Amino acid sequence: MTGVSRHVGGVLARRLAADPAVDKVIGVDVIPPPRDLGRAEFIRADIRNPMIGKVISQGDVDTVVHANVIATPTFAGGRTPQKEINVIGTMQLLAACQKASSVKRLIVKSTAAVYGSTPRDPAMFTEEMSAKRLPSSGFGKDSIEVEGYVRGFARRRPDAEILTLRFANIVGPRIRTSITDYFNLPVIPVPFGFDARLQFIHEDDAIAALVRGVTGSATGVVNLAGDGVLTALQAAAIARRPVVMVPMAAAGPLGGLGKRLGLVDFSPDQMSFLAYGRGMDTTVMRESFGFTPTFTTRAAFEDFARTVSPIYPSLDAVSGAVGGIVGAAQHVLARPTRGTH
Repeated sequence: MTGVSRHVGGVLARRLAADPAVDKVIGVDVIPPPRDLGRAEFIRADIRNPMIGKVISQGDVDTVVHANVIATPTFAGGRTPQKEINVIGTMQLLAACQKASSVKRLIVKSTAAVYGSTPRDPAMFTEEMSAKRLPSSGFGKDSIEVEGYVRGFARRRPDAEILTLRFANIVGPRIRTSITDYFNLPVIPVPFGFDARLQFIHEDDAIAALVRGVTGSATGVVNLAGDGVLTALQAAAIARRPVVMVPMAAAGPLGGLGKRLGLVDFSPDQMSFLAYGRGMDTTVMRESFGFTPTFTTRAAFEDFARTVSPIYPSLDAVSGAVGGIVGAAQHVLARPTRGTH
């Protein structure tokens, strides 16, 4: 299992190791896990290195769980190492799986970001649909490539069972992601004229779904999200955060400003998500995969929101954030255009 040094991967490894039906769990990551993995064995290994093949072959691994597709660049040390881990790491891991005859099952933790976010999107994406406009950067683009390599592996190893789980944004009181960073901002920038529909899945439900995927026999692609949707403005209200409306043209500079200040790391595709949102159909999750999340989208976000610190003691920080946002927006709007249309 990859990615055991992050929250979801670590809890999943510990839970699988406690299952009497699981003989052995081998967790790999580039850094030691900050939490106890129970009886799971940890091996410090980089999936970008071909040596990962030895870990799989020597461990006589029959099931591989790839949970190390990193969503946030800051967690990987920047965008370049993030892409290397996500894309090159997946290539090396799947090459090792292809050579290992012991590997019979592969579970991939993917994301709803592969569907992108545009004004032409359907109300709900089913698993058979593809993005109307492919993500051009960041986690979404990496995940598209990862799923492409997984399909290639499926063609080369038709004997292997493959399950790809596309999660909505995972939130909860113990996990940190780009979306939780966003709603922890002292002021929430929302694209002017938009109020995106958002879906979430609670961290506990995400882990439970992964456990079901590992120990079950389901194959194919499955969308996973809590029931219902929230709009961006509703989510900001639940998080007790003021909102400032900004023009879409300011999305890029605002993302850069947030990154420089160390507040949030958002790609242009993620800003499009905050404008247009996304909806996933979860019929397959319920009927074929046989999983029903405990938390609805609203309940999952409310559980996360309880951990969001109040902003009232630091009104100066709020004023400064508002000033920075407005200044960035004005700077964009003041740029000369090339012509009149």
